[in-house]
Amino acid sequence: MKKHPVLITLFGATGDLASRKLYPALFKLYQKGFLAEDFAVIGTARRPWTDEYFHSVVESSVSSLATSSNEAKQFASHFYYLSHNVNDTNHYIKLKELSKELDNRYQLQGNRIFYLAVAPQFFGVIAKHLKDQDVLSKVGYNHLIIEKPFGHDYQSAEELNTALRTAFKEEQIYRIDHYLGKPMIQQLALMRKDNTALENILTGEYIKNIQITLAEEVSVEERGGYYETSGALRDMLQNHILQVLALITMDTPLDGNIRKAKINVLNQLPNYTNEEITEYFVRGQYGEDSAHTKPAYRANEHVANESTVETFVAGKISLQSNRWKNTPIYVRTGKSMAHKHTSIVIQFKELPGSEIPRSINFMIAPDERVQLDSSEATSTLYRAILNKYFNQKELQTAPEAYEKLILDCMNHESNSFSAWEEVAASWKFVDLIRDAWNKETPSFPNYQSGTMGPIASDKLLEKDGHQWII
Repeated sequence: MKKHPVLITLFGATGDLASRKLYPALFKLYQKGFLAEDFAVIGTARRPWTDEYFHSVVESSVSSLATSSNEAKQFASHFYYLSHNVNDTNHYIKLKELSKELDNRYQLQGNRIFYLAVAPQFFGVIAKHLKDQDVLSKVGYNHLIIEKPFGHDYQSAEELNTALRTAFKEEQIYRIDHYLGKPMIQQLALMRKDNTALENILTGEYIKNIQITLAEEVSVEERGGYYETSGALRDMLQNHILQVLALITMDTPLDGNIRKAKINVLNQLPNYTNEEITEYFVRGQYGEDSAHTKPAYRANEHVANESTVETFVAGKISLQSNRWKNTPIYVRTGKSMAHKHTSIVIQFKELPGSEIPRSINFMIAPDERVQLDSSEATSTLYRAILNKYFNQKELQTAPEAYEKLILDCMNHESNSFSAWEEVAASWKFVDLIRDAWNKETPSFPNYQSGTMGPIASDKLLEKDGHQWII
């Protein structure tokens, strides 16, 4: 097993993401031997923690995964804390000194990952200081991992990207979309690469429509302030949904460059007019449920009384390519819906004498499985193919998304991360929708909590002779 000597500097080390996802992910890599004794983590944030207190936080975060308290303690001993102000030049000088000390102590070969689990407005200033104060290593590698959101429109995303590129090259920047690290998504890409039987029928010639759903049962809850500046369009469609869409519709790359294949898809997104957006896209905002037990979105703290922010989006996307010409791709996402599920449904045309199944449903959450809707005559071949890639036992033991993505970053593997060209194309498409919506005032709320969204979402498919499968 390849070991990975590396120094990880985590900006935002006291945050919820770090304790819930990042420390457990690193601990699993430690347990599996990818991180051995030659690694170190510097945690930085504004809080005046000590190393000892930081160790206790890390140990608590991984306690349910550890085989013993000693294992958790040994893991946490590799963590160091530095109280931090992102605008303070002196902090970066201290960070440089500690980095050099730990590099020598653990023989890290100059390999460094800078993980920015902080608000996007700090990305540029941190990157500039890392370069100006000479924190970046002269040997080994320097990788930058950043969380979404990457801007709030194309212009802000471009400005942010320009700021990052003053210190890091594009190939050093790893933009995380944790959906791309999920086992089902990983296997989906592998299946398309390896299996010609399914790959050959993933075209508009055989497919009636594709449906991508990211439905959440939970409401906005304490994220009201964030949602008022984001909404479902920016929060979910711009990244997660369009990334999944690109993976399922791309031409499988012969050279293995999935990022390039996804860029080609996202560059084929339609240049809708305002009238087409009105026809092809639906927005919604949840009200209280019929039993009056779940409050409306507008009742949340930090939400305006007359807020017009959408908590639901559904749309029809037609790619401008020969492979998918005249094949509708329906997408939807929403908060406070009837149930939680993330799925990709591929519905095939009913061709006489065909052995193609009626539909294949890839369930990504809450449980990972594949449903095949087919007759007995057609089920055997495709069920065997799908079982090869979506074995339930293997999916359950597969690495969690953040574990997989951090390991990919250590291995210089970028296929599971978003390239700038992908981000740019996605924002340009989303900006078209946002600009059109800004010209009208919606009638909100227009769906009850605990339902699957506005009636208009169902009608969007019905006028094409289709319906939501799940």
